[in-house]
Order: sequence, then structure tokens, then C-alpha cells
Amino acid sequence: MKNKQVSPWAWVPTLYFAQGLPYVAVMTISVIMYKRLGISNTDIALYTSWLYLPWVIKPFWSPFVDLLKTKRWWVVTMQMLVGAGLAGVAFTLPTDFFFQASLAVFWLVAFSSATHDIAADGYYMLALEPHEQAFFVGIRSTFYRISTIAGQGILVMIAGALETSTGKIPMSWSITFFIMAGLFIAFCLYHKFILPKPASDKPSVTVTASNLMKEFFATFASFFKKKQVAVAILFMLFYRFPEAQLVKLITPFLIDPREVGGLGLTTTEIGLTYGTIGIIGLTIGGILGGILASRGGLKKWLWPMALIISLPNIAFVYLASVQPESFWVINLCVFIEQFGYGFGFTAYMLYMIYFSDGEHKTAHYAICTAFMALGMMLPGMAAGWLQEQLGYENFFIWVMICCIGTLVVTAFLKVDPNFAKKQKE
Repeated sequence: MKNKQVSPWAWVPTLYFAQGLPYVAVMTISVIMYKRLGISNTDIALYTSWLYLPWVIKPFWSPFVDLLKTKRWWVVTMQMLVGAGLAGVAFTLPTDFFFQASLAVFWLVAFSSATHDIAADGYYMLALEPHEQAFFVGIRSTFYRISTIAGQGILVMIAGALETSTGKIPMSWSITFFIMAGLFIAFCLYHKFILPKPASDKPSVTVTASNLMKEFFATFASFFKKKQVAVAILFMLFYRFPEAQLVKLITPFLIDPREVGGLGLTTTEIGLTYGTIGIIGLTIGGILGGILASRGGLKKWLWPMALIISLPNIAFVYLASVQPESFWVINLCVFIEQFGYGFGFTAYMLYMIYFSDGEHKTAHYAICTAFMALGMMLPGMAAGWLQEQLGYENFFIWVMICCIGTLVVTAFLKVDPNFAKKQKE
């Protein structure tokens, strides 16, 4: 069939770019926008925190995505709704009640985006063979990260340039959100025609109004009946325990003056470091991790990836203790941090795919991502307070010590040696 001839390169990068952009719009760009529009920090923190809720609770409706329609249908439909929602935000900003109205629309965008995540991840597992999943896992994570940087960087810069040129802050942000809406409508149309139609992507033929809830609870319960489920949950919660703390303090560390233990970089320098050098490190690490996993399998590369995800912590311990003046030394450490993240995170994503395999894989993968979100959220909440108590250098040493937790949970995993390995013809 013709659809089967569509290269994954034609849709994996765009699908995961589209997955990341609405998340960053809801969780990051909204905060910057509300600050520029004069909303208090208290209200911004309180109300935008609620926007995270759809991603945390998405496993509760993931069985419906698994049982109704096709994953391809859900992907295209949710992209259309996200585009409409972003346009809705743009329409509300010039009004007197913009805060309440835009928050309501943002929540709809968040719900649509979280549903898109469920469908896209499930579609990825249905449309690709296991060795292809392993090969492209680095590609998908790289383009997801690129989308977040594009959102926080390019789109915010566009809004800033419009503010300067027009002097009208609400109109500037409205135009920016119209640009995002147009981009999503383009994604929707592109994917409607380019996404393959795998034979396994089909709705459940047994679904009726009477048995839908029964199927829902059975699907959810079946996750907790899987072999090694306790070990799997601990792995999802603690593999990234060091990173969950580190990521919250990187930017403050780079910005804070040297007198208080930081590096004193300017905003422009931070943009250059993470927007160029960091992206190169992330891309190389993610792609290399995917290629090696597809050749040797997840089991072979699990320990190297678990060890290499520790590199970011070593780099920041060095930066905090030495506080080098050389901008290139700082860039090298950031490269190591991003490479380690890209390479080591490959094992995490592949294990979630491995553990989700079987019946209801889409719903089970969504449950895995909820544990992933929880594993990032809870340690990050306390990281700022902990850093203030310890100082930067001791905080980064503590983060490095937390890598013991990463290695302990890795030691208990049992993985099929052939999983993710490309089979010989």
C-alpha cells in the first residue's frame, strides 16, 4: 500500500514538534504573557499551575482514546482543536476580561494537547516496528525539545519585537498567538494527508455505551497487573530524580551573580548557550542513543545510558566549584549536560514503550507518562528551597549523590534482550 511507503522522517519530527509547542504555550509562554499584561505573580502562579492538571490526569481518559476511533483520527482532530484554541486566546487578549477568558481557553488547549499526547504516543507505537521505535526515539525527543525552545525563544522574541514596534502589549501577544494558531492548522492539514494508516490502528469493535465504563476500568486495572509493575513505577519516578531537581535551578544558577555562587551570564549569553550549543549536544545525544539502542537493544545499552545521564550533574558541580570565566568552558559543560540528557533519556522512553507493550498499549503508555510527570514535579517543587539552604555547589553535589537512586532502580529492571534491536533480514 502506498501509505506504508511514507518514511517516518516525513512525520515523526513534525508530530513531536507539534506535541511540544502547545505544552510550552500553556505552561511557559502564558506566564510571560500574563506578566507583561500586568497580572500579579500570585495570580499567575495560582491559576497557571492549574493548567498542568490535564497532563497529570490524562491516564483517566486515555482508555477512551484507546477504544474509540483511530489514533490517527485523534491526532489530526486534536491538532485542529489546539489551533482553534490558540486563535481563541488571541481573540480574548484585547478584551477587558482577558484574564478569565484566556485562562478558560488555555484550559481547553491544555486538555486537547494532553489528549494529542496520548494519541501521538500510541500512534508512534502502532506505525513503527520496534527497531524503528528505538531508532526514532532520539529524533522524537529532540524535536520535542526543539519545539519548547522555539516557543520560549523565537515566539517570545517575536512578541517582544512587536511590543517594541507597536507599543501595544495586548495586540502584540494576540498576533503572536495567531501565528501559533496558523502553524497548528498547517500541522493539522499536513498530517491529515501524510500520516500512514497502519492496519493495527483501529477502534475497538466491541465498544458500546453499556460496556464502555467496564472497558475503561479493565484497561486501567490491567496496567497494575503487569509483571514488575512496582519496579517499573519506581523506575519511572526515580530514574530522573537528579534531573528533576537540576532542571529547576540551571537558569537561576547561570543568571545569579558570582558573589552568590552563580555565573553571572546575560540573557543573550544564556540564549546562545542553550539555543545553539545545547541543541547540538541534545541532538547528538538523542540520535546516537536511538541508533545504538536499535542496533544492540535496550538491555545492552540500559546501564551505559543510566550512567551517562549523570554527566549533567558532574558538569554543574564543576561549574559551581570553579566558576570559570571562559564562556567556552561554560558552553562545553552545557554541551555535556545536554548530550547526557539526550543520550540517557533514550533508555527511559524506550522502557516506557517496552512496559506499555501489549493490549491497550496507548492507555498504558499514558499512565507511564503520568508517573513521569509526577517524578519531575514533586522533586522540582522542593529544589529551590533546598538550593537556598545548601548553596549552589553543595546543591549540585547533592544532585549528583541522587544519581545513586537512578542506578538502584535501574538495577532491578528486567528487559527482553531482543527488545528494540533491529532483527537481521
